[in-house]
Amino acid sequence: MSLKCQVQIVLNNISKEKAETVKNALEPDNVNFPEGLSLYVENIDNKLVFNFESKDNMKQLIATVDEVLEHVQVALKVIE
Repeated sequence: MSLKCQVQIVLNNISKEKAETVKNALEPDNVNFPEGLSLYVENIDNKLVFNFESKDNMKQLIATVDEVLEHVQVALKVIE
């Protein structure tokens, strides 16, 4: 049996400029993801949407979500 999990996190009420800055700040971290783990970030209206997907390794997914949110928090503090 293969386990697949999808997690979507939405940051609401964020300007397009801030959303784009955060998205660009995360780009260097979004390369060489482990096999079976993916992240897709999109800017929709006044929202920044993070779509995570993992196959089989839930601990790795949780750690990745945590790390990305930490980076988002730092990026938002820097641009304030």
